Amino acid sequence: MSAITAAICVVVGQQLFPLTDAASFTLSWLHSVEKIQWEEDWMLKNKRLVIISARVQGSGAGMDPPEGAIFQDGSWRYVPQLLPQNELRLTHSSYTAGYSICRGNSCRLLSDIVPLDGYEGALVVKACAT
Repeated sequence: MSAITAAICVVVGQQLFPLTDAASFTLSWLHSVEKIQWEEDWMLKNKRLVIISARVQGSGAGMDPPEGAIFQDGSWRYVPQLLPQNELRLTHSSYTAGYSICRGNSCRLLSDIVPLDGYEGALVVKACAT
């Protein structure tokens, strides 16, 4: 009998796809208007997603760094004040570059991991059992 372990999955429509079995990951994307890189570091803890830190490479169009952010290595760095989340809701659109999931120094477009061709709408990232 194998043990059930927690993983991070994405729900697209009614289908569930595993993203990673790592306990932590970085979610990154380009702001749809400003085309500025945004990154968030997340960790799976007690089957909930906990944000550890965030970075944004500039400001504008509703993305000003919060008070206390520090500019370092070309990005505003800060720790978001957000309670643990059961899920992350992301919007997938063919009009934007899409999200990347990173583990360590390896990043992959979410659309390279799960089938998103022609899909427009919400993606749900959450803990799941493997």
